[in-house]
Amino acid sequence: MQVKLLTYTPEPEKYVATAAKLCYANSDVDTLLDDLTDEKIKSFVNMLASIGHESPLEHVSFTFAIEGISRACSHQLVRHRIASYSQQSQRYVSCDQFSYVTPPDIAADPEALADFEEQMNLAAESYRKITAILKEKHLKNMLESGMDEKAAKRAAQKKAIEDARFVLPNACETKIIVTMNTRTLLHFFQLRCCNRAQWEIRAVANEMLRCVSKVAPDLFKNAGPSCVNGVCGEGKMSCGRAAEMKAYFKELKNEK
Repeated sequence: MQVKLLTYTPEPEKYVATAAKLCYANSDVDTLLDDLTDEKIKSFVNMLASIGHESPLEHVSFTFAIEGISRACSHQLVRHRIASYSQQSQRYVSCDQFSYVTPPDIAADPEALADFEEQMNLAAESYRKITAILKEKHLKNMLESGMDEKAAKRAAQKKAIEDARFVLPNACETKIIVTMNTRTLLHFFQLRCCNRAQWEIRAVANEMLRCVSKVAPDLFKNAGPSCVNGVCGEGKMSCGRAAEMKAYFKELKNEK
C-alpha cells in the first residue's frame, strides 16, 4: 500500500486563518492577508479547533494518490461522500494478471493462505476464460454488423471485460486519487484512524494523516481518533488503549 500527497492548497493554514478572520473583522481581504503573521495564523487555527468553528477549514483541500489497496478498502473509502474520487476502472483496464491484497491474519496462517491463493488463481483463470469467450462472441457479432475490424476488436475487448470483472474478488488491488477538504479529512481521521476501523483503511488513514501533518501541522494538531483529544467516542466498544493511541499519534505527527 502506498499513499502519496500529490498536491494541496498553497499555504493552507494561512488561508484557513484568513477565512476565519474575515468572519470577525470589518476589513477587506487584502488587509487581512497583510496583517497575518505566523503567530496570528497559528492563533486563529488553534481558536477554530477550540470553539468548533469548522466552515473555514473547507477552503483548503488535499489530493492523495493511493495505490495497492483492495477493492474492499476502496468501497469503504468512497463512503466518505464530501470528497472527489478517480479510481482505476475495471471496465477499461484488463485484469488478466491482477494483483491482490492478502489480509495479515490470512498471511500468517499457512492453511488459510494456501486456500486463499488458490481462490485468487481460480478467479484469475475464470476471468481470462470468460473474457476470451465473450470477446470472441462480441467480435463475431460486430464484424457481421459491418464494423471495422480494428474498432471491433477494441469494442469487443471492452465489452467482454466489463462482464468478466464480476468474478474478480474484493482482494483485487486498485488505485485511486482522492481529494478532501480539511473538515472532511478531520472527520475521516476520527473514524478511520480508530482501532475499531478495519485494518486496511486504518493503515491508509494513518498514512494520509502522516502526509498532511508535515505540510499543515497546526491544522491537524488534534487529528486522529477521538481518544487523542481525551474522550473515546466508542463507548463500551472502546479498545481501552487511549494512552497508547495518544502516544502513537503524537509520534506519527512528529509532535514535540
